[in-house]
Amino acid sequence: MDSKELRRRFETLTTAHLADACIRARVPVRCAPALTRAVVPGSRLAGRVSPARHAGSVDVFLEAFEEAAPGDVLVVDNGGRLDESCVGDLVVLEAQAAGLEGVVIWGLHRDTADIRAIGLPVFSLGSIPTGPQRLDERPEGALESAVVGDWTVGRDDLVLGDDDGVLFVPADRAEDLFTLAETIRDTERRQAERIHGGVSLRDQVGFGAYLAQREQTPSLTFRDHLRAVGGAIEE
Repeated sequence: MDSKELRRRFETLTTAHLADACIRARVPVRCAPALTRAVVPGSRLAGRVSPARHAGSVDVFLEAFEEAAPGDVLVVDNGGRLDESCVGDLVVLEAQAAGLEGVVIWGLHRDTADIRAIGLPVFSLGSIPTGPQRLDERPEGALESAVVGDWTVGRDDLVLGDDDGVLFVPADRAEDLFTLAETIRDTERRQAERIHGGVSLRDQVGFGAYLAQREQTPSLTFRDHLRAVGGAIEE
């Protein structure tokens, strides 16, 4: 799936749809930590990961831009540090000029007002005025992978972001996952329309029948029941 097709298909999906698709497909659900949020609420991004491990200098980002393709997303690993920012307005502006789709930071940003004005989607743990006051040795593989929370990601991964947060999916599973996510989306839309039309969700999923069956089979879970009736509310 190329970057244009990726963005087109993500336009009508959410990261929640894709996370549920991962569960159904038995693919690890790799979410960035919950505090990772867009600098501008409502921002969305979708693209291939362009990783960069920060060590105190912006040169690693400039080098990443040399290797990145239009539509990629710069994913910055700053170890989740909360004592310094590692990305400011000039890096974001340069990312935009290089044709990148956005920036995801496992750490903090600064120059918030300028970043908002630039308009490129940026997701981070928050902001702080100070930049780095250190210059460490660049780690091995600084442009090959990045750690975000519990997950290590690289160029074989796609990154998706919206108001619910940031999700990483393997590029070679994207077609299957997006197709599953679209099925989940359509099921949920039909369920919502029926609720608006006066049919409760409990009636739609046969909740009364589930309770009766559970009396007979205590090991029966609601997810088992939903799978049997085609519900989508838990995955």
